[in-house]
Amino acid sequence: MNDLPILSIVPVEFRLDLKDPFIFTAHHIDHFPAANAEMGPQTAAKNKEFNMYYGDVVPGFPEHPHTGFETITLVEQGYVDHFDSQGNAGRYAAGDVQWLSTGNGIEHCEMFPLLHENQENPFELFQIWFNSSPEQKQQDANYKMMWREHIPHVIESDLAGHKSDIRVISGSFKSTDAIARPPHSWAAASENKVNIYLITLEPHAELTIPASSATATRFAYFYQGNKLWIEDQEIQFKHLVELKPDQAIQLKAGGLEARILWLEGEPIAKPVAMRGPFVLNTQQELDDAFKRYRETHFGSWPWDSAAPVFKRTQPRFASYEGGKREEYPETDDL
Repeated sequence: MNDLPILSIVPVEFRLDLKDPFIFTAHHIDHFPAANAEMGPQTAAKNKEFNMYYGDVVPGFPEHPHTGFETITLVEQGYVDHFDSQGNAGRYAAGDVQWLSTGNGIEHCEMFPLLHENQENPFELFQIWFNSSPEQKQQDANYKMMWREHIPHVIESDLAGHKSDIRVISGSFKSTDAIARPPHSWAAASENKVNIYLITLEPHAELTIPASSATATRFAYFYQGNKLWIEDQEIQFKHLVELKPDQAIQLKAGGLEARILWLEGEPIAKPVAMRGPFVLNTQQELDDAFKRYRETHFGSWPWDSAAPVFKRTQPRFASYEGGKREEYPETDDL
């Protein structure tokens, strides 16, 4: 392995332990059954049968606080209803990305309504916890939707005609730039080279990822398929690979379509003090943030419950404080 651009290979069950500027990534998968009338599962959850069943009826994560970092949520299957203490709300779904800079504090909830009553409701998402610089931790929270209709795709073909699809979530792939990130994000500045891709390789497709800088952090997570080769090293399904950042990397799929989450970026290189959902730079800052949260709750909660959801028929949309609204109706019938 010494001659290969591979630093480590580790199996993944749920959490991808990463390095600066990334904190970790959670890969959530749940095989929810058909829904009941309240958008929960028809069969009751028993003994933590479902990984994300934290609501009383609807799966998800009821009202909770964050500060000092960013959550980047990439939905592959299912629906998410978002509400926060700034008055923002929305429903997003497969192919959409939500980017939340938690800054100096926000409360939000993420609920996963099951919309289909006559069929199963498979659910899958990645949530990347991405760090902020000390200055960015002091900024107001910021919420941004990246709709699947707008996220750029780069389609490449190898010499045999096999295609690769690179969804550019952050940064750029060759000459294609991602949608702008929130302004107070470490990923917003091009010099930080924060590239986040969702890569789909057709069976037997080959793809080369360009080199980054020698100081960057770089990971590839093989999350769907049967086999993947990085250079001449075979990678098993659901393994996380840390890679040398200053080398071009050749990927090759096996006999099935292969999907890879690709994460790379320049480190922030500041101390990290983390306690639950708060990520700051010192223990004193953590103590101060928890005290401030107990006193202010990072703003009043404007919703009628700790785990609100929209009606079943609500299409994908986002509303932002100040009246801005974006709506993207589905093309299929619920």
